Amino acid sequence: MTPIRHPFETIPLEGEAIEVADGILWLRLPLPMKLDHVNVYALRESDGWTVIDTGFASNRARNIWHAIMEGPLKGLPIKRVIVTHHHPDHIGLAGWMQSEFGTELWTTRTAWLFARMLTLDHHEVQKEETLAHYRAGGMEPALYAKRQSERPFLYSDIVAPMPLGFKRIQEGQILEIGGRKWHVRMGNGHAPEHATFWCLDEPLLLAGDQILSSISPNIGVYATEPDADPLAEWLEACERLSQFAREDHLVLPGHKLPFTGLPVRMRALIENHHSALIRLLEFVTEPKTAAECFSILFKRKIGEGEYGLALVESLAHLNHLYHLGQISRTRRADDAWLWQKT
Repeated sequence: MTPIRHPFETIPLEGEAIEVADGILWLRLPLPMKLDHVNVYALRESDGWTVIDTGFASNRARNIWHAIMEGPLKGLPIKRVIVTHHHPDHIGLAGWMQSEFGTELWTTRTAWLFARMLTLDHHEVQKEETLAHYRAGGMEPALYAKRQSERPFLYSDIVAPMPLGFKRIQEGQILEIGGRKWHVRMGNGHAPEHATFWCLDEPLLLAGDQILSSISPNIGVYATEPDADPLAEWLEACERLSQFAREDHLVLPGHKLPFTGLPVRMRALIENHHSALIRLLEFVTEPKTAAECFSILFKRKIGEGEYGLALVESLAHLNHLYHLGQISRTRRADDAWLWQKT
């Protein structure tokens, strides 16, 4: 099979764009974290533009969007924003675009409901359910004490208020975007009902975070659903979407570089998690907390900045083995789950 290749080695500068296909612009918005960017795309319509995803809600991002509108978008209006999933770096400014410019929002029902719900959540101290989730994961005591004492970082801090009203995207729909027809296929695992768009006219794929070229999207278990098995949903989606992968697909992902060689990448995404599960099962022959599994899952030191994502991903892998009946769990005196091979 053809290996992964990156046709565009140069990344778009802030407020600028690179045309990756006729009428399709690749743009980047900054993120204040280790993964320091999100890719967004603009597709030319007869009367303006359709934009795929938006970046965080911040003054800097709004200013960049104004520069994009005046520059690469040539002053033509953003008529529609299509959001692949509900994570803040993808939906953060969708509500702002609706309110300020009358842009239509198109997304999945699940993404809209999650975003609408989470933007309405305001609290100045950590919720007990969140703290209980940290304890269940065996969070390091000093970090737990810090998280317990500080103001929580809220979804509404980086996502603009969501007005009522959106247009629903569903599995199997054929949408016309940028003068092309696109087949909607849903991913899962990284985010529920994550929309991907497979072009029927040429080998193009708008993949969001479901398919990335050089990193695996975070698969996490959160306090909202502590017994969830998102890894099962992720693996099912990867196997299903693999059936449609072509070596000449130009994949336009939510992070990192556009790439070709999709069949190879799909197999790697699946096999990486199966390998992690095998390592994990061997590791928990003696009881371990989720936090104690970092070394075997990630093979690198996890710092404070990545600790939260590592914890929820560790819990996702352990939950998966638990639902398969391959490990058991018991509560320790400090509320941490201890996981052990059955």
